[in-house]
Formats: sequence, structure tokens, C-alpha cells
Amino acid sequence: MNQRFEELRRYVRFGAEDLENLRAFHELARPQFERISRDFYERIREHEQAHAVLSGEDQIARLQRSLVRWMDRVCTAERDQAYIDETLKIGAVHVRVNLPQRYVFSAMALIHISFNEIADAQLGARATAVRTSIIRALDLELAMMLETYLDDYAARLKRTAARALARSEHHYENAVELAPYLVVGITREGTIALFNRAAERATQRERDQVLGRPFIETMFPEGSDASDINAVLEGQKAIVSLAGAPLRTVSGRLRLVDWQLAHAAAAEEQVIAFAIGRDVTDEAATAERTRQQEKLAAIGTMAAGLAHEIRNPLNGAHLHVTFLERGLRRTGADADSLEAVKVVGDEIKRLSTLVTEFLDFARPKPLDRRPVIVQRLCEKVALLVAPTLATAGCTLTLDMPGAELLIDADPAKIEQVVLNLLQNAVEAMATDGGGAATIRVRRQPRVALIEIEDQGPGLPDPHAPVFDAFYTTKPEGTGLGLAIVHRIVTDHGGAVAVESHPGKTVFRVTLPLAIASGTE
Repeated sequence: MNQRFEELRRYVRFGAEDLENLRAFHELARPQFERISRDFYERIREHEQAHAVLSGEDQIARLQRSLVRWMDRVCTAERDQAYIDETLKIGAVHVRVNLPQRYVFSAMALIHISFNEIADAQLGARATAVRTSIIRALDLELAMMLETYLDDYAARLKRTAARALARSEHHYENAVELAPYLVVGITREGTIALFNRAAERATQRERDQVLGRPFIETMFPEGSDASDINAVLEGQKAIVSLAGAPLRTVSGRLRLVDWQLAHAAAAEEQVIAFAIGRDVTDEAATAERTRQQEKLAAIGTMAAGLAHEIRNPLNGAHLHVTFLERGLRRTGADADSLEAVKVVGDEIKRLSTLVTEFLDFARPKPLDRRPVIVQRLCEKVALLVAPTLATAGCTLTLDMPGAELLIDADPAKIEQVVLNLLQNAVEAMATDGGGAATIRVRRQPRVALIEIEDQGPGLPDPHAPVFDAFYTTKPEGTGLGLAIVHRIVTDHGGAVAVESHPGKTVFRVTLPLAIASGTE
């Protein structure tokens, strides 16, 4: 590899003068490296295949810091053995996470453009020479990173030949390859010997990357109960069904699969068991949304009729209680009588509020859709809730991307969603003496993600049906707030979910990006 690097360096004619140019450029460009890094990963969010290799926001933050260190190294480091080793290590990481090779080219182009813009703006007459040095340096980086893809491919070919794939080629018939089900063949040793295209798509792994690896370790999260699987492999059970079993993908995400494992031992065969799986992740999510919507519709119909029947008597009762209170005050009634009348009046008001929420839930108004910038909407909600935050001893942090995220939505309705979730967060933390809340906005390939996070005590049961109408954990709650949130979000074609444990609760709202913001 050292010989290849030296050959490449001579080819692009990278020398001491180039390193001197880069170091001069570094002094001016270094303050902009963090911005370049943020822009770099914002671009990645626009592309599904590139975004799929990332496991979450914590990883993105680490990668942004690593990119800044990489730009420092490109501009200042001697091209010695340590430099070669570090470049190859970066390329190896790209290979390991299955980043498509084409994105390495396009990513390096983004750095090219950013560096050249800075050189043109700040270096004057020296800009041309510095730009040439930048091109040489980045082309060296790109060439070495691509060498790691070549070496990995060669190693994979070698492993493929060593495993004698020719012996198992007869298993890969068209019926198996074209089936919409995951088909995995398992050996006596519990390793994978057959892996069809549907299994490749679901796991984001290529066939030659999993052949010979342990089936349980590769396909299930660590700590999964493997007793039934082992029973099939050992011939103790002929068939076992696993409903909704989690499947681990390359990016760390989990999908749900209904598996059926069958023992098929034969003395002359390498494969002794088959696992046939059906990916039910999207189906389960759709069924849950449908169930929730049907439940909300049924309750909404009942609520509408009930609210109409109750509202008029309540208005009359409230009016007469008001007259009664005034009369008692004029006649000098005792404090107990006045307090009793006040309690009755307050309860009537509470029932009136409940009726109003019933009607909002049962008869949602048509959406008044228009282009909405998500960051501006969240900032407005933060201003509205500021007095409540101060009173409750809570703080609020806004974590927003630089690029505007545009959705096609009813701004009043989405504002109501964010406000309801944030007020719930503040109320939860207030019971523990305060805490910190966060409104976090992120772009994903086709949706805008809004997260409301708090440091409250969490839900009593993390699996509680919090979006069901009339479910509440508050003594004075109506149980309609989160049901209304769910209805608004689903009416917009989005989804809302919650993750909760003591000290941290996060509500996640995803809404489709507007076409202008969703170009790829």
C-alpha cells in the first residue's frame, strides 16, 4: 500500500510546496470547518441509501467531529506512514458500514467545492496555486479510500471461493430468489448456507457477507431467546413459528419478521434447517394506525352526539349557579354555602371544557394546508410556552438544523400538536421540581422529524396506550389531549410515537416534507 501511495503522489505531483499551500489555507479556512461538516451531513439526510448507514443523531454528531479532524489532517499533516494508515482506516470504516462507493466520490466533490469557494474568497492572487494543491490532496485521499473498496472486494472473492459456493448453487433456484419471503438455509453448525434476495434486502447485507456466519448472531439482536431455534437445529422440534421477531439490520435498525423454522436433515445435505420469514414491519405499523383511527372514529361519533346533548343543559346550569351565587352574596350567606356554590360552578366549567374537547376531537375542521417552515413554527411555540417554563422551574433548548424544512400543513393544527406535547413535558417535569426540555428538528429522507424531549419521571408503563381517547395519567386530565395530537398528525399523513423511561421521555412526530423541500 505504501508503494501505491508513493506512486499516486508522484502521479499527481504532490510535494512540499503543496503542503505549504494547504497549511496557509488551513489558517484561514479552519473557522469554517464545522459549518462545512454540518452542511455535509445535511446533504446526506436527503438520500435514503446514504442515510440508511447511519444509526442515529449521536452517531451523526460524532461523525461531524471526525470530519472536522479529517479536514485538519488533510491541510496540515505530513504525508508519512501515519497519514497513510489513517486514510486507509477511514476507507475501511466506509466499507464496514456498507456506504455505497458512489457516495465517496460525491462526498469528496462537496469538500472540493467548499474548499475552493473559501480559497477564491480569501486568498486573492494565491488562490489558483492553493486550489491546485487542494485538488491534489483530495484526489490522493479519494484514491486511497477507493483502494480499500478494491481490497475488500478481492478479500470477499477469496472468501467466496474458499467456501466453495459451487456446492450450494443448486439451492438458489428462481423460485427461492424471486419469492417475497426471506429464505435462509442453516447448517448443522448453525451457520448460514443459503440467503436469498429478500433476506439481503431486509438485512441490508449481501449474500457473501453472511454465508458461513452464525444464523442467530447475524439475524437476531443480542440477548434474544434462541431456545426454539436451537431445538429445531438439534432435531428436537420439526417446526417452530416465531411471530414478530426482531431482525437486526446493518444500520442497527430493527424490523419485525414472522419466522417459520423447519428441520430438514438429510445425511448427505449440508443444510439441515430452513428459516422462512415474512417482513411484517410495515404491515404491523399500518394495522396499528388503522386500529387507532377506527377507535378514534368510533369514540368521536359517540362524543359528538353526547356533547350536543350535554352542552345546552350545562349552559343553563352554569347560568343558574351564577344567579344563585350572586343572590347568596347579596343576602350575606355563610362561607360554607358560598364555597359549595363555587365548587358546583367550577365543576360545571370543567364539564364544559370537556365537552368542547369532545367536539374538537369528534368534529375536526378541514385542514387549511399551506407551506410551513418547521423551525419557525417550533420557535413560535417556544415563545408561547416561555412564561409557563419559568413558573415551573424548567428550561427549554431548541436544536434546529440550518437548512429550512418545509412541510405542507395546517400551521394552527401542527402548532397545537407541538404546544400540547411541550406543555405535557413541562407539567411532567414540574412534578419533580423542574428540568430541561428540548425541541429537536431533523430532516430525514422524505419526512421532517420533530422530537419533544423532557427529563420528567416518564410514563408509569412505557407501553401504555397514551394515544387512546380517555387514557390519562393526570388526576385532572380528560385523556383527549394526546388522542387529538394523534388525529392531527395522522390527518397530515404523518406518525407520532413515544419512548419513555424514568428521566427521559421523547415524543417523535414525523410529517411528510413538501415537494420543494423533498427533492433528491
